[in-house]
Amino acid sequence: MKVSKLILIPDVVKVAALAVATLSLSACDAIYDDLQPCPPTGAQVRFIYDYNMEFANAFPAQVDCLTLYVYDEEGRLVESHTETTEVLADENYRMTLDLEEGHYTLMAHGGLACGNASFAPVADHEPGALHTDMSVAMLPECLTDPSRCNLHKFFYGALEIDVVKENMTDATVEMMRNTNDVQIALQHLHGTPVDVNDFNFEIYDDNTLFRHDNEIIPSSEVTYRPWATANRTTGTVGDATRAEGITEVQVALAEMSLSRLVTSNHPRLLITKAEDGSPVVDLPLINYMLLYKSAKHASMPDQEYLDRENQWQILFFLDENKSDLWVKNYIQINDWTVRINDVDM
Repeated sequence: MKVSKLILIPDVVKVAALAVATLSLSACDAIYDDLQPCPPTGAQVRFIYDYNMEFANAFPAQVDCLTLYVYDEEGRLVESHTETTEVLADENYRMTLDLEEGHYTLMAHGGLACGNASFAPVADHEPGALHTDMSVAMLPECLTDPSRCNLHKFFYGALEIDVVKENMTDATVEMMRNTNDVQIALQHLHGTPVDVNDFNFEIYDDNTLFRHDNEIIPSSEVTYRPWATANRTTGTVGDATRAEGITEVQVALAEMSLSRLVTSNHPRLLITKAEDGSPVVDLPLINYMLLYKSAKHASMPDQEYLDRENQWQILFFLDENKSDLWVKNYIQINDWTVRINDVDM
C-alpha cells in the first residue's frame, strides 16, 4: 500500500496543477460568459494646434481634413488613416488606433486630403514604405492659377509612442501650420489715391518641397503672386477751409499666400510699376518680418516666431514727389511701426 501511495501522489499533483492552471486562465485566453472581455491594445490620439501667437488650440477651427501615417519601430508604414468630416471641429475628437504592442512613429498632415488641397505627397506612400521617404510638395497650379494662389491651410505634426498590451495609450500630436497669409498695402504719404492696377506684387522664395520632418528641401525658386487685389479707402483727410480741401485716402491692397518661411532662406518682396517694371519696393522679406518681433518675445527663437505667426500685414508709404518710390525709412508690419536707417539688409 505504501508503494502504491507513492505512485499515485504525482498523478494527483498533476491533476491539481492542471485544474489550477485552467482556472487561472484570463478572459484573454479563454471564453467565459460571466467575465469581462480583455482590454483593447492601441492608442487614442488627440490633435492640437496651439503653436501660434495666441498659444491657444485652433485645431478645431482651422484643420478641415487630416491624414495620419503610422510607422513601426523600423520606420516602415504600417497603416494610414484619413478624416475629412466635421468631427474634426469637435474639441473632443480622438482618432482610435488598433495597434499591436510596440514602438510607433505617428506623422500627421492637415490639409492633404481636402478637395481643394494645395499640397500633396510627392509619391504614393504605401504600407512598407520608409518614414524617411515621405515628402510633400506644393501643387504647381497653386503658383500659376489665380484661383488656386490662395493656399489651402497646410499643417504638420509628429510623435513617437509606445503601445502596451491590453492598454489604450493616450497620445497628443502637436501640429504646426506651414502656410502664411500676407496683406500688402500701398499708401501715398500725403493722401493722394493709389490704384492697385498700377503695381505688380511678387515674392520670391524656394520653399515648396517638404522633407519627412517638415524641413524645406531646396528645389527651385518660385514666384508668389496675389490671389486678390483691391482699392480700399481709409477715410478722408484735409480741411474743407483750405485750398487742398478734403481728400479721400485710397490705398492699394494685395493679398498673397505663402508656404513656410524659414530663416535659412532669403525670400524677397518686389513691387514694381505696371507701366515700365521699375521697382518701387525691393527688400529681404524675412529680415523685415523679424525686425518687428515684439520685445515680449525676445527670448523666442526667430524660426519659432516665423512658424507661430502666420498672418502678416505690411504697409508701405509712397512719396508721390519721387515717382511713387517707397519712403525707405518708414514701414509698418502688423502692429509695429519703425523708422529704418539701413534698408539694404
